[in-house]
Amino acid sequence: MLTLVEPSLMYKKPLLEAVREFHAAGEYSVDAVQLGARFEELIAHLAAAKDPANASPGELPYEDFWLMEGDQWIGKLTLRTTINAKYLHAGGHIGYEIRPSKRRQGYGTELLRMGLNIARARGLQRVLLTCDETNIASRKVIENNGGQLENAVEVEGQTVLKMRYWINLDEVESQ
Repeated sequence: MLTLVEPSLMYKKPLLEAVREFHAAGEYSVDAVQLGARFEELIAHLAAAKDPANASPGELPYEDFWLMEGDQWIGKLTLRTTINAKYLHAGGHIGYEIRPSKRRQGYGTELLRMGLNIARARGLQRVLLTCDETNIASRKVIENNGGQLENAVEVEGQTVLKMRYWINLDEVESQ
């Protein structure tokens, strides 16, 4: 059964297994040993990130949620209930990732659906998501959840365009 949970010390082992997988795929610069040594610090940081008073200049508060299937860490969703000009251009309200071995199995679509329910519960009516134009899988996840492409924009320092999608939460089913 899939559940969306708040980050907690109880998920250390499954998260570190996923980090090893990301690291082996060349997607994370931090390895599981480094993260394991600082895991309590990570959980404290994620708890503090919800409070606007703790946000660094130019950054915004956010909430992370972890997608679990039993005792296996599947993915992560990040939700910002407010966005500034930086995130309006590229970044949006919601970001997500799925561990490499679980991709192309429907987990991303389900993770985003669950995240949209949380966004709705937080009072949002419309959310922005962005992804690289070359990330076909992410584009499908967003479109499968009602995403409507607004445009593609250039992002300084990147060679690919960012696709900007809006999802009207009153137009997608709550489950």
